[in-house]
Amino acid sequence: MISETFAIAGEVSVGRLGYGTAQLTGPGYWGPRGSTEDAVALLRAAVDGGVTLIDTAANYGPSVAEELIAEALHPYAPGLTVATKGGVVRTGPDVCHVDGHPDRLRAMCEASLRRLRVDTIDLYQLHRLDPGIPLADQLGALAELRRAGKVRHVGLDSVTPEQFEAAVDLGIVDIVSVQNRYHVLDRASEPLLKLCEARGVAFLPWFPLGNGSLADDPVCADIARARGVSPAQVALAWLLQHSPVLCPTPGTSTVAHLTDNLAAARLRLSPQDVARLDALA
Repeated sequence: MISETFAIAGEVSVGRLGYGTAQLTGPGYWGPRGSTEDAVALLRAAVDGGVTLIDTAANYGPSVAEELIAEALHPYAPGLTVATKGGVVRTGPDVCHVDGHPDRLRAMCEASLRRLRVDTIDLYQLHRLDPGIPLADQLGALAELRRAGKVRHVGLDSVTPEQFEAAVDLGIVDIVSVQNRYHVLDRASEPLLKLCEARGVAFLPWFPLGNGSLADDPVCADIARARGVSPAQVALAWLLQHSPVLCPTPGTSTVAHLTDNLAAARLRLSPQDVARLDALA
């Protein structure tokens, strides 16, 4: 089970090792990857394994991942948090565009509510900032959804430290989470991570396993062999020990990989292991 927790916004307690649903979709995030039965079994195995944070997005599929979550897990168990995202419109495999118009954000949120079969989304994140729409207007739409009770908390995805600080300083809506690419070999978002630590904001790193590339890293592999675990477990354990606000949500399409990933919650790296991994930056 996943014992370490983080309280999003100081009130929504989630296990720090979650599950991301992008791998439930096909190539280019288009259509389903496999059968509905397999996806349902995988999602249920994640929850049975102690996952209490599931990350998804409206454009995964599009719609596919959210629909599978509802099929597998609705009605949702107490304490299970489903985080989804809006603001990106997918029109084909690896083809999408950003749309942060307030009307579009409201419509996307309403559609996610229907697909997830809920009245309120626990954590709704702006998937990308739209450079063609004033930031205040985009955040204003999310604040409106929150006031209406359709969104409990708001986060941002793929932002710079400056964009994050600008969103916070506007004071339109509390920003309780960010999602940026981050893993042991890619720490470009370290300055943003430090800002999140200072503010107690959750950081949900996407591609926490480098989209599978970390399995080939010789340092991760060497530590894994010495500990009798997988390189993926080493990489995830490093994230969990690196910062208390990091809440990785690795995705997979198989129960075997899911089980392996979740075992990272029980792995404690030695100071020597951590020093070797830190030096990879």
